[in-house]
Amino acid sequence: MRIFKKVLVFIFILILIFIGHVLISTGFFRTIEPQFDGKILKKIAIPGAEDIMISKRDSFALISSTNRAVPLLEREQTGGLFLIDLKTDGFEPIPLTNTFNTPFAPHGISFFKKDSSYQVMAVNHTLKGHSLEVFELQGKKLKPIKTLKHSSMIQPNDVVMVDEKRFYFTNDHKYTEGFGELAENYLGLTISNVVYFDGVNYREVANGIAYANGINYDRKRNLLFVASPRLFMVKVYSVEKDGSLSYIEDIDCGTGVDNIEFDQEGNLWIGGHPNLLRFNSYNKGDKETAPSEIIKIRYRGAGDYSIDKIYVEDGSEMSGSTVAAPFGNLIFVGNVMDDEFLILERDIHANSK
Repeated sequence: MRIFKKVLVFIFILILIFIGHVLISTGFFRTIEPQFDGKILKKIAIPGAEDIMISKRDSFALISSTNRAVPLLEREQTGGLFLIDLKTDGFEPIPLTNTFNTPFAPHGISFFKKDSSYQVMAVNHTLKGHSLEVFELQGKKLKPIKTLKHSSMIQPNDVVMVDEKRFYFTNDHKYTEGFGELAENYLGLTISNVVYFDGVNYREVANGIAYANGINYDRKRNLLFVASPRLFMVKVYSVEKDGSLSYIEDIDCGTGVDNIEFDQEGNLWIGGHPNLLRFNSYNKGDKETAPSEIIKIRYRGAGDYSIDKIYVEDGSEMSGSTVAAPFGNLIFVGNVMDDEFLILERDIHANSK
């Protein structure tokens, strides 16, 4: 009987440790204090604007939008890509894929500047499976080029192009159902990965990541950054000539980092989820809002970086921020499920920080 009681006590302690670990590691106890030196310039009525990229060279924003009101397993989700011409001040979104007649629910996106056009890639999730869709963007016209599918696309989240043929993408899970998926979500198992395509073959180049999410490539410094929101960190790698990755370090960000964008100085701008449990409840429809956060990382080298909180709010204005794309004094802030995304305008004082 004493042994039985000891076993029960031991199990109870393990349960308490597990619950404590989940609560602490997902930001459950964090106090959300609103912070932003600026104003909301405009709200743009595009649902689920999960990823946003900006061409500073040609002054336009590309937005990935998917209506995620109904889970994919229950019904085919619908979405598309939009363009906003930043040379005008109206910020009117132009639909690029409204004439497509195939299922398209884009997630992470990337583009690469060619001579007179852009090659665009988008992670696509449909009831038939996952793929990477390739397009050509000429002015304000988008033309489908091809669909890429491979067994390595377990659950792709984001993609970054190195050039017209080579790219990296993240799988945010190794398991997509059952106990494995549950363990990845709540235990923070470090078993997701990064896959590289060299123009001919796909191969895993990084693993041991908890929920590999946003990914971006710094061409000037030859560095690859990968967001791991489940562990509140950004992983830094150097890129070798053959596309392999050499791990450098983890940046502890204090928030559930999502997509990664760069400003003209090479600083990282990231949309994040400061409370992952709250975000998960919001994502499932159990809560009306979830907090949003934007951070800026000044990465100077191994062990030499600083992190600034740019924007924090409880979800009253926009829930579940996923991306923060800077353009001058503006920040384009996307999300997972809201009907609108934000354009923020920083004031002169904030811009000098």
